[in-house]
Amino acid sequence: MAGLTQAQVAAFHRDGYYAPVDVFGADEARRWRADLEAFERTLPPGPVSAGNRRKLHVRLPWARDLVEDPRLLDVMESILGPDILVFTSTFFIKEPQTDAVTVWHQDATYFGLTPFEHVTAWVALSEASVEAGCMEFIPGSHKLGQLQHMKDSAPGAINAGARSISHPLDTQSAIFAPVHTGQVSLHHTLVVHNSPPNRSNDRRIGFGISYIPAHCRHTGSKRMSAMLVRGQDRHGHFDLEADPRTLDDSERVAAHERAYARYRECHAEQMARHVAAAA
Repeated sequence: MAGLTQAQVAAFHRDGYYAPVDVFGADEARRWRADLEAFERTLPPGPVSAGNRRKLHVRLPWARDLVEDPRLLDVMESILGPDILVFTSTFFIKEPQTDAVTVWHQDATYFGLTPFEHVTAWVALSEASVEAGCMEFIPGSHKLGQLQHMKDSAPGAINAGARSISHPLDTQSAIFAPVHTGQVSLHHTLVVHNSPPNRSNDRRIGFGISYIPAHCRHTGSKRMSAMLVRGQDRHGHFDLEADPRTLDDSERVAAHERAYARYRECHAEQMARHVAAAA
């Protein structure tokens, strides 16, 4: 495909999300799933650490291939323009027949990006049906601006920073956004969304890629790193991350450790700022 149509872009800006978008074939997505699961088999036994779910496009060559696939970047350029960075990425995995949920939240809360132009492309590496716990959006809620969040104690909540919106929400207009294997959903950094438990018999695996236009900047006291995937970086707001395809295995691991540690440090600072502002 050659990007989104004008009508699709308009729908994204109206609703704060758009899904599904046909980008990849199911066979391609299944190969990426196999790559991910091969990586998982190299990890120590026990629960997978957050660092082995996030910013893996800095470490794994196939994940770098995915985030800069021209078909996906054509879609992102329709919304963000020609100069595009990947701020972070996360594998969102819900095991079959489990209670893990994400509660109502906005992605922007602890990212510290300005202006609010970050868009997540959520690539389905398995079926993300309603039964499997696909995302649910409140259309138009990105126009509410940044809402106050708090620590959440909901059973099974897997939100980063355990965050959830702290005041009552009208969720009657909420819409599920199921996507098939290989399809993509797009959502604005301020749109309010959640996802229910996976009641299917397969893992629900999504690769959430945080794309930003190169003119965005980070508001923290320390510089963040990001990866240039299309166009040029004329602004220099981020330290540009190395392409893992140009590094050997030990260099990839070290590059990922540095990038993830800086991401966590900046995320913690934004969380502290947000909590202090709400006090």
